[in-house]
Amino acid sequence: MAALNVWIVGTLAALSLGLFLLLKIRRRREGEPPIENGWIPYIGCALEFGANPLKFLQIRQKKYGDAFTCKIAGNFITFITDPFSYSSVIRHGKNLDFQTIALKISRRVFGHADFTDAKYGISYDEIHQIFNKTLQGISLGPLTSSMMENLQFIMLQDKKISDSRNWITESLYEFSYKIMFEAGYLTLFGKNEQVMKHNKTEKIKAQHAAVQSVMENFKVFDNAFPLLAAGIPILFLKVAKQSRMALAQALLHKNLKQNDNRSSLIEERMALFDRSPELDELGKGKTHTTMLWASQANTLPAAFWSVYYLLRSQEALKAVKNEIENLLCVTNQKPGDINNPIIFTREQLDSMTAMGSLINESLRLSSASIMLRVATEDFVLTLDGGAKLAIRKGDQIGLYPQQLHFDPDIYEDPLVFKYDRFMDENGREKTTFYKNGRKLKYYLMPFGSGTSMCPGRYFAINEIKQFLALLLCYYDMELLDASAPIPLLDNSRVGFGILQPSHDIQFCYRMK
Repeated sequence: MAALNVWIVGTLAALSLGLFLLLKIRRRREGEPPIENGWIPYIGCALEFGANPLKFLQIRQKKYGDAFTCKIAGNFITFITDPFSYSSVIRHGKNLDFQTIALKISRRVFGHADFTDAKYGISYDEIHQIFNKTLQGISLGPLTSSMMENLQFIMLQDKKISDSRNWITESLYEFSYKIMFEAGYLTLFGKNEQVMKHNKTEKIKAQHAAVQSVMENFKVFDNAFPLLAAGIPILFLKVAKQSRMALAQALLHKNLKQNDNRSSLIEERMALFDRSPELDELGKGKTHTTMLWASQANTLPAAFWSVYYLLRSQEALKAVKNEIENLLCVTNQKPGDINNPIIFTREQLDSMTAMGSLINESLRLSSASIMLRVATEDFVLTLDGGAKLAIRKGDQIGLYPQQLHFDPDIYEDPLVFKYDRFMDENGREKTTFYKNGRKLKYYLMPFGSGTSMCPGRYFAINEIKQFLALLLCYYDMELLDASAPIPLLDNSRVGFGILQPSHDIQFCYRMK
C-alpha cells in the first residue's frame, strides 16, 4: 500500500511538472516573429547558442528570415539580423531599455551598491555624465599624454631588455597584457610622481609590485566574469570572490588618495561617491573595481590582436612603420632614444590612418558583443523593409554585430585580415560600406551603439595606437612562426566584447 502511495504521488508530481513545462512553452501570437522554445525546459536554445552564436544565428536567419525569437536561459530574445534594421532598435529608446539589463549584470558581477535606491543620493545618470565629461573631447589630451608617459616608463624599466641587445623570447599576449595593464592603471588611478621623476629604484619596485598584485587579482576575477554574468553566485567561486574583495580593498579611497596625478575620471568619481553618507568605504572600492574592469577587459585583448596582426603582415608592418617614421620626422623626434621620451599628441595619433585601419580590422575580426534591450511595454517594432513585429513587455531585443562584421556582402573575404580595409584610395579613413548596393549606417560596432556605446572608445583606440607606435620605436620584433594558423577566438566570453585568443603566441624582441 505504501509503495502504491509513493507511485501515485510520483505520478502526480510528474504530471504536474509536465503540465507546468507545457504551460511555459511560448505560443506565437499574431504579428509576432517566429519562435524557438528549444527542447530543454528553461534553458531553451542556450547551449546551442553559447557553443557558436554566429553559426546559430546564421542558421536561424536562413530558416526564419531577419527576425526571430529564441528562448535562452529563461529569457525570450528577438534577434534582429538585418543591419539596415539596427536603427529601428537603437532609436526606440522609449520602448527599449538598456540600463536595466546592464545594471542587473553589473551588480551581480561586482557586488556594488544599487544606485537606483534613493538612499544613496546618486543617480546612474550622474555617473554616466562623468564618463562623457572625462573620457571625451578636451579631456582626451591629458589622458593621452599620461598614457604615453606611463607606457614608456614601464617599457624602459625592464633592465633585461634595456641593458641588452640580445633577442628575448616571450608570449605575446602575456607581454602585451602586463605592459598595457600597468600603464592603463597608472594613467587612470594615479602613481607616485616623485618616484617616477627621480628614478628611485626601490620605490619604483614597490609601486610596480603593488600594480602587479592588482593585475593578478584582476586576472582571476576576469576569468570568472562570464560565469558571474551568467548568474553563477560568487559564493560558489571562492577564488574569484577573494580576488574581487582584494581589488575593492586596493581601490579604497584612502589608498587612491596616496597617488599623484589621478585622472579626472577617478577624481570626479571619488568626489561623487564621497558625497553619499550611505555608501561605505568598501562600497566605494567596489564601484572603482567596475571602472577598472571596464577600462581593461576589452582593451587588453584588443591590443594583443593589433600587435599580432601587425607582426603577421609584412605589408601592414611596412605601412605602419612609414607612418610612425614620417611623424617622428615632422616632430623632430628620434626612435629608441631613452633619454628623450617620444610624444605624440591626440591629433597626431588621429592622423595615423594605416594604424587606425589595422586596429579597426583587428577589432572587426575579434569582437563579439551582443547588444540587448528589454521591452518596457508591449509595442510594435517596424523594421527597415516595413515589416511590423509585435514585441511583448519583458522580452529582449538582441543585435549581434559579429554577423555584420563577417558578412561577405559587406566585407569581401570577411575571414581574411586586410590591414587597409578601412582606408580609402586616398589613404584616408574609409567610412562608406555597402550591402546589396545600399550604404550602411552601421558597419563596425565593437563598442556598441546608442545608449550602450562605450564612452571610453576614443581613449581605448588611443591607448592601442600609442602601444603599437612605441613598440616599433623601441623594439625590433617578429613572430617565431608567422606562418602558423591564426589562434582561434575563445568563445567563452561571447557577448562581452573583444574575445581572447584560444592560446598564446610566441614572439621575440630586442631593444633597438
